[in-house]
Amino acid sequence: MSTTTVERPKAADPGSGLGGNWMVIVLNDDHNTFDHVAKTLARIIPGISLDGGYSIADRIHGSGRAAVWTGPREPAEHYWEQLGSAGLTMAPLGQH
Repeated sequence: MSTTTVERPKAADPGSGLGGNWMVIVLNDDHNTFDHVAKTLARIIPGISLDGGYSIADRIHGSGRAAVWTGPREPAEHYWEQLGSAGLTMAPLGQH
């Protein structure tokens, strides 16, 4: 009787970039206005209206941070870079 070893797929290690959702988090700072944050979020992140941008800006101000987008790594990196280039203060990009 012969036996066959079947390897199960390995779970992704943190930081491996495999699977999972990535969070784009904007931090509160002392140099961006509510208007700039709201308009930047509405311009860059799909599905965020100007009103939604103001709501998120309020959350960022009140709690010090807010996740503004969650999803696959490539778009997360793209949004993170665009928001940072627009002057927003970004948390390191991370998986959750």
